[in-house]
Amino acid sequence: MRAVLSKTPGGPETLVVEEVLDPTPMKGEVIIEVKAVGINFPDTLIIEDRYQFKPSRPFAPGAEVAGVVEAVGEGVKGVRKGDRVIAVPGWGGLVERLAVRADSVIPMPDGMDFETAAALIMTYGTSYYALKDRALLQPGETLLVLGAAGGVGAAAVELGKAMGARVVAAASTNDKVEFALELGADNGLIYPSGKMDREAQKQLSGEFKLATGRDGADVVYDAVGGDYAEPALRAMDWNGRYLVVGFPAGIPSLPLNLTLLKSVSVVGVFWGAAVMRDPAAHAANMADLMRLWSEGKIKPRVSRTFPLEQAHLAIQALGDRSAMGKVVVTVES
Repeated sequence: MRAVLSKTPGGPETLVVEEVLDPTPMKGEVIIEVKAVGINFPDTLIIEDRYQFKPSRPFAPGAEVAGVVEAVGEGVKGVRKGDRVIAVPGWGGLVERLAVRADSVIPMPDGMDFETAAALIMTYGTSYYALKDRALLQPGETLLVLGAAGGVGAAAVELGKAMGARVVAAASTNDKVEFALELGADNGLIYPSGKMDREAQKQLSGEFKLATGRDGADVVYDAVGGDYAEPALRAMDWNGRYLVVGFPAGIPSLPLNLTLLKSVSVVGVFWGAAVMRDPAAHAANMADLMRLWSEGKIKPRVSRTFPLEQAHLAIQALGDRSAMGKVVVTVES
């Protein structure tokens, strides 16, 4: 079978497509014939050895897949050959066939296509865990989303609206803000690209405050980091919750006196670790997401698709922050 492999640390250009042996199911495993692979920002990090997890090489990136169960191993119950399923292996997904634990697969709802299924779990799972479990977002609160047109940001916009919040979307271009408004955001603003001096940061904080209202944001969803973090923190309301989700613009240094002055909580969001630590809570959240999808309240926007041979271009689109919504690699066996 074909596999997209990382053999040496580096950017997407270092990935190669090679023939490797087909997997066979071990006890408790199933083999998935992969149909679609969701590409996420961690894919850009893991191939450069900059992610929390560093798999042994060679390995295939690709954290979430959708496909059809091709074979089942000894002792597997509840999953059968021919089932349409989703899996989130963390890496290894950019292949034609993938072995995963049978108890980790998620059944695909009737009517859901493979591209949608491959674009759902990581971004919406991260954002739902962030807003529901970490921020305890309440109806009527104001949510400011930084990076609102990216995968997790777009999911946060939709989920924030589904949870009854007033959502303000912030992004780097007018097209990205318009995209977030189409997702349901109530208001939006464009922030500058690149490094900002103190005056520019002060001005941006004022714009955040103007967009979120007199009292400021109750919850900030920060999937950007860098020089955008402090202006957003300064624009928060009393008892606000600042969600630390990602750092494509760099890891920020926050003045902690601001958290004291407004009784603001800075809250880390590590969805992958939370899934492993509390599988029952994860399963409940997945059930909620499938219900929200079936009700039409969330809908992954797949903006670009690439064939397996061009998976490096899909990862590049995430790395240069040109993509809006989700990028998916389709796999033709």
